[in-house]
Amino acid sequence: MTEPVARTPDGPPAAARRGAARRLAAPLGALAAVLAAFAYVGAVDPNEAGHYPVCPLLRLTGLYCPACGGLRSAHAVAHGDLGAALGANAPAVLGYAAFALFWAVWLVRAGRGLPAAGLRPRPAHWWLIGGAVLLFTVVRNLPAGSALAP
Repeated sequence: MTEPVARTPDGPPAAARRGAARRLAAPLGALAAVLAAFAYVGAVDPNEAGHYPVCPLLRLTGLYCPACGGLRSAHAVAHGDLGAALGANAPAVLGYAAFALFWAVWLVRAGRGLPAAGLRPRPAHWWLIGGAVLLFTVVRNLPAGSALAP
């Protein structure tokens, strides 16, 4: 014989609430980490020298890597300046938006008890992203692509 399920007068059984909290822990933890990072970058301006290390590729070769301008972009996003964020590093802003979408889907799936495995990109997606990042990197270092430089 099984024990009766303890119900609260205002909602689902306590075990169901604990299960939901456990399922939501990973997406909420990831959100907390991202918000903390954006809060730090929003508070400590990367436009002022001395707060963050210099890009080693830029320092050694004078070439912009695909992430150059990413911190300035995150700082602008944290301050609500989308134009400055896109000017500093447009692919980074696309990455922030993609993460927000991925996170929202992850949260909903976790809340419903569905596995997050369905969210994994296929190899073709990774090749497409890699090719776009490589193209962006090459173009931003050409004279004709100087508008993409941070």
